[in-house]
Amino acid sequence: MDERKIVFSGVQPSGALTIGNYIGAIKNWIDLQDEYNCFYCVVDLHAITVPQEPKNLRKNTLDLLALYLASGVDPEKATVFIQSHVSAHTELTWVLNTISYMGQLNRMTQFKEKAQRNEANLNAGLFTYPVLMASDILLYQTDLVPVGEDQKQHLELARDLAERFNNKYSDTFKVPDPLIKTVGAKIMSLQNPESKMSKSDADDNGYILLLDKPDAIERKIKRAVTDSIGEVRYRDEQPGIKNLMNIYSIFSGESVEHLEKKYEGEGYGKFKGDLADVVVEGLRPLQEKYDYYMKNKDYLETIYKEGAENAERVARKTLRKVYKKVGFIPRG
Repeated sequence: MDERKIVFSGVQPSGALTIGNYIGAIKNWIDLQDEYNCFYCVVDLHAITVPQEPKNLRKNTLDLLALYLASGVDPEKATVFIQSHVSAHTELTWVLNTISYMGQLNRMTQFKEKAQRNEANLNAGLFTYPVLMASDILLYQTDLVPVGEDQKQHLELARDLAERFNNKYSDTFKVPDPLIKTVGAKIMSLQNPESKMSKSDADDNGYILLLDKPDAIERKIKRAVTDSIGEVRYRDEQPGIKNLMNIYSIFSGESVEHLEKKYEGEGYGKFKGDLADVVVEGLRPLQEKYDYYMKNKDYLETIYKEGAENAERVARKTLRKVYKKVGFIPRG
């Protein structure tokens, strides 16, 4: 029996990923899979809270799976699966919906933001998807959830629902803790260093995609917002340069202190040129592996089928307990 602590994490297949998604989430997963029993999910059920073209959703789901593997997620070490392949996610969501309070869901910051952006599509799924997120986590008796600042509120809901259910029906769920990465957890927009890097940015110079070609990476870094100070220094008064230094440090492994010394007396032009080279070379192996996996769809199918079988075994065990405690008659 695996005695390691359980980690659960997932990313939505909403199109190409940025280096911010990679640095903030997926890159972090690689080390975790050696230490923990990890469940890494492509959360396609979450994706349909906003309108999707079915063929694009299918493509994006496979793309994301290939990017997980290309980034170093190892199906021999972690369970890698597609959320909609394990029906227990939606089944547990219904039960947890009945103990989720409207007021609590109404206070979710992300719901407020998405409601403003999607007034024409203000669907119930958008309102209740934090409950689905809680189900994702609680189904696997998760100990730790890697979260950024913007997801902490959703994890709090998962903790509240676990405690509420346990108090009402007796101990059933583990109450998960956050696993917060401090360095490089948030990569900011290249055009507005006060905002998080996002593919939904109206200006495509604001983000670098994992699958961007070298000339696009070079162009975006060259156009990145800096300041008139002209010094490569890691300080809050220079948010643009600070953000670029974070990216440089993560892709090169060099500390920000070392970068300050390295570019002392140099202008931003030299720094940006070197950063573009570092990012291009850093992404090259990932892009080559991604191309390989996308040419081997049979292999991807094997991975997601085996992953779903393993996830299903664990998820069903939890769901059986839940169904018994709320009073449902076992199917037999």
